[in-house]
Amino acid sequence: MSGPAEIAVVVVCPPRTLLLDVAGPVEVLRKANLIQEKVRFRVDHVGPCSAVTSSIGLGLSGLGPLPAPLPEGATVVLAGTAELVLGDPDPPGEDERAAQDAIVAWLRAEVRPGHRLVSICSGALLAARAGLLDGHDCTTHHAACAELAALAPAARVLEDRLFVEDRERLTSAGITAGIDLMLHLVARLVDPACAAAVARYLVVYLRRAGHDPQASPWLEGRNHLHPAIHRVQDAVSADPARAWSLETLADLAATSPRHLSRLFNRHAGMSLPAYVNGLRVALARDLLARTRLDMERVAERAGFASPRQLRRAWSRVNDGPPSAVRDG
Repeated sequence: MSGPAEIAVVVVCPPRTLLLDVAGPVEVLRKANLIQEKVRFRVDHVGPCSAVTSSIGLGLSGLGPLPAPLPEGATVVLAGTAELVLGDPDPPGEDERAAQDAIVAWLRAEVRPGHRLVSICSGALLAARAGLLDGHDCTTHHAACAELAALAPAARVLEDRLFVEDRERLTSAGITAGIDLMLHLVARLVDPACAAAVARYLVVYLRRAGHDPQASPWLEGRNHLHPAIHRVQDAVSADPARAWSLETLADLAATSPRHLSRLFNRHAGMSLPAYVNGLRVALARDLLARTRLDMERVAERAGFASPRQLRRAWSRVNDGPPSAVRDG
């Protein structure tokens, strides 16, 4: 039996690293490694020098050198920087600016197609200087958007997003948005249930920016802390096509069917049938995109009694018909 898929994650720590830009996203990966065995994130912290000072004045030591070449399929995480460090009134010195230049030169030389580039907060400025955001949609901390646009005139800077994913370039807004971006990445590289479990452990919401595409149905309705409702959602997301009855789910929640309906509406922000159908529609979309099954088989495997029932549920959350997934 083969082991878990391994993804190399190279976390680049520049001088004056914003500590939360590193600690938040990497904590997401640490917890993801602990709760599942499908994917293993192998994290290395690197930099242009072996030790840097963080934004809060705490030193980060033991950093590895900037790797050359980058491992195939690696994910590069670029942390942002602080202009001023806690307890130090001086702006960056010549050595620190030279270290940033070294990161930019390394990015330009080593990041190739097949490498995923993830920037947190003002880390996008380093990517822009290396020319790696040209032709891409991107974002950064709201205070740095104008600078990003000046550094990357061939990029499209979006100012009102928590994070933006454009092919192999993923950029996030200020500081804690790096956690949102990494949860999004875990949902895609592992599965949404893992991302939801990590978010619950970190006691954070799974958020999307207002103008982003609709939140993933696998994560929607998870912005709460009620353990019984999470148990119900975990069970349904593990097998959406099952013929779930309200009584069966109420037993999982250790409550009455009527009380479960009330709790679910209050904490998930939707009815239980709407949640189940949303996951079934998402499953149907995946089947339409990945297989050549006819509509009757897609409906059956997604848990719908008929193609007509699938189309009716589909129309509640999508503009076009199910066939548009294949036509597109």
